[in-house]
Amino acid sequence: MILSFNFFRKTVISILSFWVVGSLQGQVQVQHLSLKDAVQIALNNYPSIKAKTNYSKASKATVLQTRKEALPNLILSFQQDYGTVNGQNGPSYGLGGFGVASSGLALPDQNWNAGFGALYLTNINWEVFTFGRTRERIKLAESFSTIQENDLQQEQFQQKIKVAAAYLNLLAAQRFTLSQQSNLNRADTIRLVVKARAMNGLIAGVDSSTTNAEVSNARIALLRAKEAEQQRAVELAQLMGVPSQNFALDTLFITKIPLAFSDTAMAIKHPLITWYQSRITASTQQSKYFKTLKYPSLSLFGVFQTRGSGFQSNYATDQKAYNQNYWSGINPTRLNYLLGLGLTWNLTSLLRVKQQVASQNYISAALQNEFELVDQQLKAQVDLAETRINIAVDNFNEVPVQIKAATEAFIQRRVLYTNGLANITEMTQSLYLLNRAETDRDIAYSNVWQALLLKAAATGNFALFINEF
Repeated sequence: MILSFNFFRKTVISILSFWVVGSLQGQVQVQHLSLKDAVQIALNNYPSIKAKTNYSKASKATVLQTRKEALPNLILSFQQDYGTVNGQNGPSYGLGGFGVASSGLALPDQNWNAGFGALYLTNINWEVFTFGRTRERIKLAESFSTIQENDLQQEQFQQKIKVAAAYLNLLAAQRFTLSQQSNLNRADTIRLVVKARAMNGLIAGVDSSTTNAEVSNARIALLRAKEAEQQRAVELAQLMGVPSQNFALDTLFITKIPLAFSDTAMAIKHPLITWYQSRITASTQQSKYFKTLKYPSLSLFGVFQTRGSGFQSNYATDQKAYNQNYWSGINPTRLNYLLGLGLTWNLTSLLRVKQQVASQNYISAALQNEFELVDQQLKAQVDLAETRINIAVDNFNEVPVQIKAATEAFIQRRVLYTNGLANITEMTQSLYLLNRAETDRDIAYSNVWQALLLKAAATGNFALFINEF
């Protein structure tokens, strides 16, 4: 009766455990993700890409603003006032724009006669000729816009490389997990065989302890592989700008050699090189603009104004000749116009501009030095990529030989051990060799594609890599 109750309890627990595990697995969402989709999602979501896209749009708007700054200034002004018109002989200067433009007689005594007045003004001012300063300012704005656009392009390229590398790393981690799972299954199968033979007295009990240790070691290795796989999945999700989740990746390509290895890569300019060259171009343009600051500017201007006043024309002789009627004060009764041509030249700018140009030339030289350093680094990366490709291909070709030999050795040792012709040490050694061979296979498959990605990153030609998918 006790045995029946225990059996019933274990059966219920097993059923409940199976139901709970099945429910949890059903809740885990696995997203099927191709490499091209991963790259596109990253380009759409990653914050730094969004930021540099907005910087690029802002610089383009600045170019439009700079072009419109060459248009003439057209100012309309309307004012209506109420106040006194006491005048006084003496000099003054409207420092900071503060002052009252009251026009009236310099009478011997102060009075508080007040009335309404109005001024209506139209003013146009146009720097019609600036000795190339306007043209160079527009070119400078365009140069900075080009920098932002090229910065966006190189940031997108770098993000593509990072996402592709993270994708390959996750795929390698998933395959490594499968290899460790297979190793655990083999070790557990051997453990069951050894346990049965030990219980029947056919082999020593110490063999059972040895296989238990191997199973435990395989289980630990599997847990470590799962941990590494989860970490790689988090890294990929971060680069894509999406929440962490489980990804089902494309595995069809991983067991073949890329066709691009046999093709000649199309020579294109690296986005990073283009960005550095645009910085040099902008700095050179900055120097040209600074040089134009030493020249004068020629302006056309015109003013048309009308005025109204509550003070009559004989107010000079009769201080009672005014009224405080609002409409009489704001009604325009006098009109004036003015046309002019002005030349302004700040002679002290000649001294400042010389140092500005010299400073900018040093900046251009520094940018050129940085460009040369990046160019050397990229060329070295191309050479390194070619070396890694050759080594990766050799390892890829060698892997089947290692797998075949390790598999045959494992089968042979298992048969010999089963028939009592080999000891447990030889058996576990063959198990280790097979696990190592499978691990080397996963690494070799991944390294082939990592080498191609390195070449794409060094040459600036991401199509060399992504067109394989």
